[in-house]
Amino acid sequence: MKRDSFSSRMGVLAAAAGSAIGLGNIWRFTYLMGDNGGAAFFLIYLASVILIGLPIMIAEFTIGRNTQKNPIGAFKSLVPKSAWPLTGWLGIIAAFSVLSFYGVVGGWTLYYLVRSVSQSFLQFSPDQYATIFTNYIENPLIPILTQLIFMGLTFAIVVRGIQSGIEKYSKLLMPLLFLIVILIDVVALTMPGAGEGLAFIFKPDWSKVDMKVIVMAVGQAFFSLSLGMGTMLTYASYIGKQQDLKKTALQVTVADTLVAVLAGVAIFPAVFSFNIDPTSGPGLVFITLPAVFGKMPFGQIVGPAFFLLLAIAALTSAISILEVLVAYFGEELKWGRKKATIISTVLLTLIGMIASLSNGIWNNDAFFGMNFMDFLGAFSSNYCLPIGGFFIAIFVGWRMKPEWSNQELLIGAKNARGNKLVLWLLRTLVPAAIIVVFLSGIGVIG
Repeated sequence: MKRDSFSSRMGVLAAAAGSAIGLGNIWRFTYLMGDNGGAAFFLIYLASVILIGLPIMIAEFTIGRNTQKNPIGAFKSLVPKSAWPLTGWLGIIAAFSVLSFYGVVGGWTLYYLVRSVSQSFLQFSPDQYATIFTNYIENPLIPILTQLIFMGLTFAIVVRGIQSGIEKYSKLLMPLLFLIVILIDVVALTMPGAGEGLAFIFKPDWSKVDMKVIVMAVGQAFFSLSLGMGTMLTYASYIGKQQDLKKTALQVTVADTLVAVLAGVAIFPAVFSFNIDPTSGPGLVFITLPAVFGKMPFGQIVGPAFFLLLAIAALTSAISILEVLVAYFGEELKWGRKKATIISTVLLTLIGMIASLSNGIWNNDAFFGMNFMDFLGAFSSNYCLPIGGFFIAIFVGWRMKPEWSNQELLIGAKNARGNKLVLWLLRTLVPAAIIVVFLSGIGVIG
């Protein structure tokens, strides 16, 4: 497969930010923030993004651009005839697991987008929305249909390549995403409960902080930035030598965090305006918010806009994950882009269909006490992502000589400022924090 590349700095930023900005920023971040004390959770999350997420992203960028290969090929190139390519395999497995169920949830966003365009969808009670959501995900056909549409959109972008596909559509979709979330914020801030909602986001209550909150915040920072599954490494392999990797990583991190904050500003003022419990959990987006949109001013506009926002965020992340698999098949198995994209998409969609059906007719707890879709999510987020991130940090921090990473980071940069700090974090704080998150995720520590 002929290797493509990004054509501009804006293209790099839009694509990488699109990868990082996904459902984790809007859906997962807001309900975790609601469940874990609001502002205190956010501040711990912010510190985790800066001290843990950003260094790992820089490490992935460094490996990717230096080798200009997929996750497995990158480690084969740097340390041939060693066990380190297993780290790349973890990224491939994580990407496969994540996109299999992510495509299902992406389909949910399209379903709610279409239904929210109809004003009748905004006239139910929260209990009725719970029934609507349950009936929808348990249906054996409709969620698979929406999943097929979502995966078809993902395929249509990735098959076009980097410049004509991923870069072109990322540069279109990311500004649209920011515009939509800002417009929703403007409406939300005019509501009577806006002050209480903002206080929930920005005024910390440290009495609610315990080890569980800290671990959840660190884990969310890791998940939100799409780290540990090869997406940033793969995208970096298409970045030119004229780009400053540290600056790009910082910009992506800021954009990712900004969207998470703006999503909170869009959601919590509305939630408090109608006396909705902010600790509504995962159902906050698909059950609680539709009821809020039905009551708020301009709800017939804000509702569809919000679900369009979700759909765009899901799509930009999905294309980055699919590209990891396409790059692997193209470079390691020497397949053309079209063949690699078709086979990857078909395999992911088939596994996603099983995941979708596990919410309904195939619902059982056969997978370690979980249904298949929940298992895919837990397996990737609790095992693949943190383990992959841990070994990437160890690889750049300890396996490679400091001169290697310093030289790569100097390319396109004006100076070496911050290089030593990044290396120190990768050697100390980052691995330690990931170990804690990993042990918490598998239930070893509470």
